Amino acid sequence: MWLYLLIFFIPVFFFLSTNPGRNQHSSFLFLFLLGLSLFVGFSDMFGGYDRYIYGEIFDNIADATTIKGDYSDSLLYNFYSSEIGYTFLNVLISFFTENRYIFILIVTLIIYTLLFVSIKKYTVNYPLATILFLGLWFFFTFTYLRQVLGATIVWLGIQYVIERKFWKFLVVFLIAFSMHNSAIIFFPLYFVPRRKFSPRLIVGIMLSLLILGLSPNSLFQVYESNSIVERHADYNASGGLRIPYILEAFFFLYLILKNYSDIPNDKSYIVLMNMALIFCGILLFFVRSENGGRLSW
Repeated sequence: MWLYLLIFFIPVFFFLSTNPGRNQHSSFLFLFLLGLSLFVGFSDMFGGYDRYIYGEIFDNIADATTIKGDYSDSLLYNFYSSEIGYTFLNVLISFFTENRYIFILIVTLIIYTLLFVSIKKYTVNYPLATILFLGLWFFFTFTYLRQVLGATIVWLGIQYVIERKFWKFLVVFLIAFSMHNSAIIFFPLYFVPRRKFSPRLIVGIMLSLLILGLSPNSLFQVYESNSIVERHADYNASGGLRIPYILEAFFFLYLILKNYSDIPNDKSYIVLMNMALIFCGILLFFVRSENGGRLSW
């Protein structure tokens, strides 16, 4: 516990000790994320069931590479047959190492490199961005490697949403989708208007999403029962109410609406703000789902 508190208070210290507008020290961001990536990558399979499965599947792929066997007979094709990007990544890494621990380290370094690019490109306060990262989903980089990889890849397409370059956005999206099919939830973002909506409309939409999420026959049950997002997970579509989702969504909605008039009318700010609103909306819509938080990434 003390180790995690120490990690958390490093960006807190930088946030409190630097003046507003001077928090874009890329050296701090690079060194901090590098340290986190090594900590996660060398964590000796800490992270739960998923990480052991990824390691076992990579062992199977590496064995096929070593003996020049048939990859189609491997566990990977049985588990993730539609996610060909992740399959290719496993095969590619198996030519360099047969060690599952090195494989985990390499994937983790890729994830944190992509995370560094996105934070550096899209945020104006690196310490605050890393504080949010630590609080929201740092833990998941230990375990949900494919989904985190898909999320950090698809974030590279944000600039093409801002610039309205569909084909470049589509390429990035398809790469992310090939790593983890849950990236499909990001695709509609491209068509969200690049403008501010009235606070009253935002509140109305969020309350409507919450009501749908709370309803016994809400649409998300249909989504999850037919989804290709996570075929092998046990989605709890009819589970109990996820109070943390509501608190998290309302907290960020309060911050956004409280400072709504101060948000510049620049396209970049508006796209990122609408992304934050969609994040809140997904949390409220999937308020009875165990995996709503993961989909909101």
